Amino acid sequence: MADAVQYALSEEQRLLQDTIRAFARDKVAPRAADIDAKAEYPQDMFEALKELGMFALPFPERYGGANSMLSACIAIEELGRICYNTAYLLIVQWTPFCAILYGGTEEQKDRFLPGLGSGALRAAISVTEPSAGSDVAGIKTRAEPRPGGYALTGSKIFCTNSAIADFVIVAAKTDPDKRHGGVCLFLVEKATKGFEVGRSESKLGSRGVPSSALHLDNVFVPEENRLGSEEGGFKLVMEAFNKARPSIGARGVGLAQGAIDHAVAYVREREAFGQPVSDFQGVQWMLADMATQTEAARQLVYKAAAMVDAGETGFALAPIASMAKCFATDVAMKVATDAVQLFGSAGISTDNPIERYFRDAKVLQIVEGTNQIQRNIIGKHVVRTM
Repeated sequence: MADAVQYALSEEQRLLQDTIRAFARDKVAPRAADIDAKAEYPQDMFEALKELGMFALPFPERYGGANSMLSACIAIEELGRICYNTAYLLIVQWTPFCAILYGGTEEQKDRFLPGLGSGALRAAISVTEPSAGSDVAGIKTRAEPRPGGYALTGSKIFCTNSAIADFVIVAAKTDPDKRHGGVCLFLVEKATKGFEVGRSESKLGSRGVPSSALHLDNVFVPEENRLGSEEGGFKLVMEAFNKARPSIGARGVGLAQGAIDHAVAYVREREAFGQPVSDFQGVQWMLADMATQTEAARQLVYKAAAMVDAGETGFALAPIASMAKCFATDVAMKVATDAVQLFGSAGISTDNPIERYFRDAKVLQIVEGTNQIQRNIIGKHVVRTM
């Protein structure tokens, strides 16, 4: 089925690409360095994306979207080409949106999704714990039944956007003796008693969107805020991540393309041995590899996005989504590293933007499932099917 999914950019998608490219160049580029340097949440960029109606882009028209993950990836690529953090403002909305869209009741969808789609609400999703990052089934946060709901107790780390969010989707164990079958998701609203967001981490990259620890002390969550079944949380988390994962790959493609843009501009202007650095064959070979790898990553990401749009799920989608995330973000790191090399000494100076691309690229290999975990998913699929 996956092999049968084809894609081509429509006229509407090409118009979207042109629109976001112009927006990124004119509005986002002047702010990108400052957002990173100050590590401050870019509220102005959030408002600008809200005005453009971008927060519902991958989702059904009912919520104001275009119902297209491919369109979403195009937008992320163009924003990420200029500013990792501005692109991230969309991603942190989309994963919680996916979880509620595919696992929520109609009442939950009506209560949360219109606000997420318009930007009136902000959300986060929290799975990672001090002793359970990639191992989702190993979480320790406990959800104990109470009359009318559950009491959540435990700690989370690196919950991105939680300091800004109106609510957080929290993974907890309803049965500590079970692994996958004990994981459940809960919609925890910010003002809930016993729910505390810790300090923001000082991060290598992705500095404009805060990541924080969460502390839950006997936090009561009503039954109507449980997302999905008591034992279906693990599958729901995985499906939400799978469907959102092409957009993470798109960030890698955008970052790689942005690094190429900066490197090409630099080697054209700089001279050595009486000629532009861009005239040297060795430099052109480096740029050729960078461009080839980035285009290969782009096509894989677009394929994965087209599969989401075609309704693929579970076993069919998971390996391609993982390939897209893993390959594109590894390419981003490789291309950013080569771009720094082309800049020479200037590449390690904070006066040049390329060092920011290098730092942000490293983050992409870790977030939303490390690339080692993506390889596990891909490898298991290969063993089972070939």
